[in-house]
Order: sequence, then C-alpha cells, then structure tokens
Amino acid sequence: MQAILDATISQGEPIQELLVTHGKVPTLVEELITVEMWKQKVFPVLCRVEDFKPQNTFPIYMVVHHEASIINLLETVFFHKEVCESAEDTVLDLVDYCHRKLTLLVARSGCGGPPEGEGSQDSNPMQELQKQAELMEFEIALKALSVLRYITDCVDSLSLSTLSRMLSTHNLPCLLVELLEHSPWNRREGGKLQQFEGSRWHTVAPSEQQKLSKLDGQVWIALYNLLLSSEAQARYCLTSFAKGQLLKHWEKHGKTCVLAAQGDRAK
Repeated sequence: MQAILDATISQGEPIQELLVTHGKVPTLVEELITVEMWKQKVFPVLCRVEDFKPQNTFPIYMVVHHEASIINLLETVFFHKEVCESAEDTVLDLVDYCHRKLTLLVARSGCGGPPEGEGSQDSNPMQELQKQAELMEFEIALKALSVLRYITDCVDSLSLSTLSRMLSTHNLPCLLVELLEHSPWNRREGGKLQQFEGSRWHTVAPSEQQKLSKLDGQVWIALYNLLLSSEAQARYCLTSFAKGQLLKHWEKHGKTCVLAAQGDRAK
C-alpha cells in the first residue's frame, strides 16, 4: 500500500529502494511462484475433498490473495530499471511466470472472458472461494502484462539467456499480437464497449473509443521494445510465420497504435 501511495503522489519511493538495497526482489519472485504452484497443485485438491467444509475460509483466501498482492507490488516497483536489475537470475523465472499468465489469458479470452464476481445462494464457502480465485486470476494476468512490459524496457541490459527465453523459447512478440487480437480487457455489453480497469468493468463513451487504452498501450510498448531495440533485433529470428503473425494485426491498427505507444513511452 505504501509503495502504491508513493508512486501515486510522485515523491520518493522508499519501498522500492529498500527492496533493492536488501536484495528482496528475488525473494518476492520466489514467493510469487510458490503461491502460484500452491494454487495449481493444492487448492484444487482442497476444493474437491468432500468432507473438507471449513466454517471460515479466510485463511485460505489470504493464501490465494497473496499472489495478487505480490504481483501488484512488483508492478508498482518494476517501473524502475534498478529493480529489474536487482532481480538477478530470478528475472528468468519472472518472464516464465508472465508468459504462463498471458498464455492463459489468451486461451480464456476465447471462452467468454473472466467470470463475473456475483455469487450464488446455493454455493458453499469453498465454491465461492473458487469463483473469487478465478476472477482474481484474470486481474493477476493483467498485472503480469504490465510487469512484462517493464522488463522489456530493460531489454538492452538483460542477460542473453533472458533475451533468448523471451524471443526464442516463448516468442513473446507473437503472443503479444494474439493478446491484441483478442483484447480480453475489452467486451461489449448491450451494444456498449466496456473496458476492464481498476478491478471493474467501465463503459467507454463513444468519443473515447478510438483512444488507446492503458492495457493496449502496454502491449504496444512491449512490442516496440522487443522488435525495435538493437539487442532484440540481433537475436529475434523473424521467420515467415512470425512475420505473418506480426503483420496480421499491423494491417488493422498498426501505425496509429505504435505512434501512440511511442508517445506513452516517452512520457
């Protein structure tokens, strides 16, 4: 909370400085992945056990929410390049984490988007917790997108292994193009365009619909960093498939969005 407050009022950011000074960024990344594994391996088992009916699910909710807390903190502090550099070797694990979240986001965008937060009267506490975790997963993925964009801001100083992981192993430019194609943070309800921002869906006024949203801007800036930096250009194998994927979206929105992204990056 203090880190977000410091970033909001644009003053000194002691939390970010403390994390770097005491070498705690790798610890945060390790904790993030630990909770992710717990949610994948342990939480589903708890939900399936028929005789596990706790009266109070708050302790479990705190574990589930812990991942969201960490990724939110990382999104706030990774704006600063020294934080990315202090992550050291764990930046590889963080890139892998972001790739998993964005791949899941693309896959789910073809299934109607994130679940609604409304509960059912017939649901038991564990089922309600499952629904909350699914909605939280969508928000976590959007935070991971921002973290990945901040990592790409440091592309010229990243290790060769990290660059190789981003460009060759995961082919992030093509994944980012798929995100732009699906734009899971946009939806239409009752003929009106809505965008997901600040943990809520907002109706976009007709006069604002041609503007680049914050999340669209994050994707375009990440693409700009990965495709146009000298370090990345020297290592990205631009195959015919990759060209086709990249040009597919460029033909629809390209020049306008890249110019907007360049403007946002300058700010």
